[in-house]
Formats: sequence, structure tokens, C-alpha cells
Amino acid sequence: MPVFFTDAEYAAVAAACERLLPADPELGAPGATRAGVADYIDQLLGAFAFDPPRIWAGGPFSGRWGGEARFGAFLELSPLEELAWRTRIEGSRGLPEREINGPVVGLQERYRAGLRALGADFAACDGPEQDARLDAVPEFKALLYEHACEGLYGDPVYGGNRDQVGWRFIGFPGDAQPRGYTDAEVYRP
Repeated sequence: MPVFFTDAEYAAVAAACERLLPADPELGAPGATRAGVADYIDQLLGAFAFDPPRIWAGGPFSGRWGGEARFGAFLELSPLEELAWRTRIEGSRGLPEREINGPVVGLQERYRAGLRALGADFAACDGPEQDARLDAVPEFKALLYEHACEGLYGDPVYGGNRDQVGWRFIGFPGDAQPRGYTDAEVYRP
């Protein structure tokens, strides 16, 4: 169940991300859908639906290579961090404290506008039509691509990279703390 998107918006984001980062069985590329990229984007845009907000993962260890798994315990934000992240995600909304440098269009609004431009039937369109619609909104396509890459290769605690499929695809073992990296891992071509 999406946190920020409606079900229809979620389906459109998932379809668009799969067009940008498609699965390729021949190469072993997992694709955006398998990696849960739409979940990552949904959780980013809905970060403040959680307490504490899902902005900074805890630490210092994920538990993947030892140590206590603490990445999933998200950290409280300082008042300044909360102001900055709310402005980035939600926009300034006419609030003076968020408009010190002028009005800000937040990520939520950029996604809603981009999804409107793609059309309500985007998820049901065939691939070439989806590509044409994405090409017609290059700024939104670039934003989606940026977030899709984050969702494919970022830490799974943020909702994407499900089962570490992005990391496995590129041969990245993930964070290596507290053991660190061996010399062979550092110098391996």
C-alpha cells in the first residue's frame, strides 16, 4: 500500500521506472520493478508520514557483515534538518520559514505535475507510447531517472534495492562495516 501515491499514481511511477531501468534477463539486470524502485520513491515522498521521518537511517552497522543491525532505526531530525527536508519534499507552501530564498516547488508537487502530464492511462499504455510520453516531459523524466537509480542501487533500508538485487547485479557486496574491506576488494579491478 503506497504511503504517498494513490494506487493509480504508484502504478504509473512503477511503469515509468521500468521503462527507464528495464529488466534484462540476458544481462541479469533486475529492472526497476523487481528492485522495488517505486516503493523507494513513494517512501521518499512520504518520508514525513513516519515518526521519525525516513530520512537518515540509523547506524553505525547494517548487520549484514556483523554488528547490531541499526540501519532500520531511523534517526530524529534536528529542527533545521526537518525544515530543509520538508521544504525539499513538500515545497515551501507559502510558509515564510520555507521561503527565505523564495518559493520552492517540492518533490511531491513535481511528481504530481509530472504524473498528470503522463496521463491517467500511462500504466496501461504500450511501451513505445510510454516512451513517447516520457520524452515529452524531459525534466520529469530526468527526476524519475535520478530517483530510479537511487532506488535500484541505494541501501535497501530506504525501500528500494529489494533483496539487494541492484547491488548483486553490479557485484557490490554492500556496506562492509564493521569488518571493512579486504585489500583484494579494494584493489580488484
